[in-house]
Amino acid sequence: MRTMLLALDIGNTNVTLGLFRGSRLVRSWRVSTDARRTPDEHEAALRAVLGRAASTVRACAIASVVPAVEDAFAAAAALVVRRRPVLIDSESPFGFRIGYQPPSDVGADRLVNAAAAMERFGAPVIVVDFGTAVTLDVLDRHRVYLGGAIAPGLDLAAEALARRTAKLPRVALHRPAEAIGRTTLESLRSGLVFGAAALVDGLLERMFRELGERPPVVATGGTAGIVAPHCRYIRETIPDLTLEGIRLVGERMMSASRKRT
Repeated sequence: MRTMLLALDIGNTNVTLGLFRGSRLVRSWRVSTDARRTPDEHEAALRAVLGRAASTVRACAIASVVPAVEDAFAAAAALVVRRRPVLIDSESPFGFRIGYQPPSDVGADRLVNAAAAMERFGAPVIVVDFGTAVTLDVLDRHRVYLGGAIAPGLDLAAEALARRTAKLPRVALHRPAEAIGRTTLESLRSGLVFGAAALVDGLLERMFRELGERPPVVATGGTAGIVAPHCRYIRETIPDLTLEGIRLVGERMMSASRKRT
């Protein structure tokens, strides 16, 4: 088997792992984010997930929004890959300038999303990521990352409704049949899914006006498949966009490191 690269997207809810051969994603996995696990436990989990492929992985790139988990995974990955992983941050080579202030406040996942979207669609482009939070990220025609918007994600909103109300249950998320729910579960699904779609469309319309143009919009994230089909302006849904961005930026960082040495 050819040498492969492991991309790790460490989020607040899940850690997504992607195994790349060149630019092709061979396989991906998702595990729960757990800050209590030790590097040894993460190493055992990585070896179990990768199986025989572990011996072919010779590079690792990590984008994280959970520093405590990032440190433990980085230590574990170094043992599996036998090479120190590259850690993506606001100073990494994304191919665009960051206009957000301060740049270090932007999550690495948002920046790699923008890098991957620009690689596919050019600039300007907007990414909508339906994760724990729904984030919209805007890259203008001058290749400047401007920032965007952050709103609660569907799972977070559904959990909050169930916890903070006496009679509303936790609802499984899938496409509602109609906007007018005839039961409590149907009403919850309508409000959550169609409400999220309307929120995204409304934010996009405001962003289009501020930009003075209508860039292509790409969606990604765990619930993108549920919401994006109901959004007026989303052109395409790419489930593995974040992993693609981690691979792309990670390879640039490794190439720059080799040139320095």
